[in-house]
Amino acid sequence: MEWTKTEKRQLAIFFAIAFGVPYLMGIAMAFAQRAGADTSAFANAQMFYPAAGAMLALLVTRRGDQTLPRRFYFGFLVLTALMGVTALGTVTVPALAVTVSTWIMVVGSLVCWVLYFVDGKARRTAGGLRLTGTGGKGLVTTVLLFLALYLGRFVILILFTKLVDPTATMEEMGFSSNWVYSLLLFTSLPLSFVLAFAPFFGEEYGWRAFLQPLLQKRFGPRRGVLLLGVLWGFWHLPLNVFYYSPATWVQSLVNQVLLCVCLASFLGYAQHKTRTVWVPVVVHFLNNNLIAVFAGSANVIENQVIGWTDVIVSCVLMAALYLPSLASRVWKRPLPCLPLDVPEDAAAPAGPGEAKQPPQYGPQP
Repeated sequence: MEWTKTEKRQLAIFFAIAFGVPYLMGIAMAFAQRAGADTSAFANAQMFYPAAGAMLALLVTRRGDQTLPRRFYFGFLVLTALMGVTALGTVTVPALAVTVSTWIMVVGSLVCWVLYFVDGKARRTAGGLRLTGTGGKGLVTTVLLFLALYLGRFVILILFTKLVDPTATMEEMGFSSNWVYSLLLFTSLPLSFVLAFAPFFGEEYGWRAFLQPLLQKRFGPRRGVLLLGVLWGFWHLPLNVFYYSPATWVQSLVNQVLLCVCLASFLGYAQHKTRTVWVPVVVHFLNNNLIAVFAGSANVIENQVIGWTDVIVSCVLMAALYLPSLASRVWKRPLPCLPLDVPEDAAAPAGPGEAKQPPQYGPQP
């Protein structure tokens, strides 16, 4: 099925922000990295750009549409701008920029929670922001399935390593020996999600809620999600070069693309099954933060040295665990493109001085 003229405009705006901004920021990131500065503020800011691109695309192409969650959108866009400006400060004041970026993310996340509820149920529905009442199912079981697959990956890696080298210790495999500290990190995850959900929402709202339905409309449910995985992988290029693995960035990029294809398959499955972006957001949050739980530090993702053998082993394992989700029946039911339809009895009320008009839903030509 072809995209409408409005959808083509939306995609142009989305890609300009989601890909254009991080690639341009990569120039500043290069200066910061070569100066020996911590580039994590750039990594945090980059996670906001996909959602910002989706929100701007909807606001521009549906100007005046009062059914959109405009307060939440504007709040998130301001937060994104602040994160981007602070990341640029890494070039001149690296230590301060990283600290300020963290506080902006926390305070901004709390403000966005407030705006999320202030916008009301009807606007949350139109924006694809609802947790329940979406027609989906299996919210908890989908998250538990991901946790089982995630833990299974570690078990397989440990057994494989022990088979190759029986003398290998857990520390040599990258696991923390301080189980008390790891347990504290694990129990603090719910609070961490509340205080810092915004960057994970930033990716998932852009990729899964906005872009995935559009790609699936044009290329089909499975091919669309696989294409999304490839695009998502190349989106990481500035991070591969200047954050994750500067010394072996080619291997890192290849590994990233293959991993994103596998993970996008499961996240796409989660979006289809539950019909809410919040399950992919939670899964993405767990995928990133459980690394710190098991390793005892989030710094393990920086300055990695990746060999081709690591790429092959990792991708075979990820493919075996996550690609089977493509065989699920949930893909038969297409995802609707944003904005979503709002029942008439739940339509957002007109603001002061506005005449209440019957809202128009769905993509417009």
